[in-house]
Amino acid sequence: MATVTPLHRPDPDPPIELQDRALDNLQYIRRTMESSGQFTAVSGVGGLALGAIGIVAAVVGMRQATPGAWIVTWLAAATVGIPACGWAVFRKARAAGVPIFQGPGRKFVLGLAPALGAGMVLTLVLWQEGLSGLLPGTWLLLYGVGVVTAGTFSVRVIPLLGLSFMVLGVVALLAPVTWGNTLLGLGFGGLHLGFGALIARRYGG
Repeated sequence: MATVTPLHRPDPDPPIELQDRALDNLQYIRRTMESSGQFTAVSGVGGLALGAIGIVAAVVGMRQATPGAWIVTWLAAATVGIPACGWAVFRKARAAGVPIFQGPGRKFVLGLAPALGAGMVLTLVLWQEGLSGLLPGTWLLLYGVGVVTAGTFSVRVIPLLGLSFMVLGVVALLAPVTWGNTLLGLGFGGLHLGFGALIARRYGG
């Protein structure tokens, strides 16, 4: 007796469910939106804290008798100010459910970090070479570069803050050395206070 051969053999692999495909597409869309969005957890309160610390550092730095004591004053201000601002950003991000080390938050951090690292290296080099008078301009300029770079992944006001720091940095590099401490106070104190208040009012926190 002849056997009947089916025209279509069953596929050994089960077909992908339509629901699974939809979930994959949704996850892809979500990842794309997260990576192309803005980091909105910049903290106005953190900026205000940095500004207050900058003003104090400028006042204390003005009274130092040696370049070494002056540098220690500003490095101490950075040691206190950066963690304080970071904590304010962390709190705002957690409250808003915004990841810091994923998507735009990760890009923001990676955009800022290289300039800060370069500033640390140049601080050591310029101090060893007896060129501490170049430090105010170097700090302002590199910080501004980092903020502009990081700001491309954040709200529009952040790149403007960075550009303002860059302008002050150029002025400090061209101006008399005696202006350095005052320009640092205008930058890390005044600009942070002004933009911190603006960010807090427009974007909250």
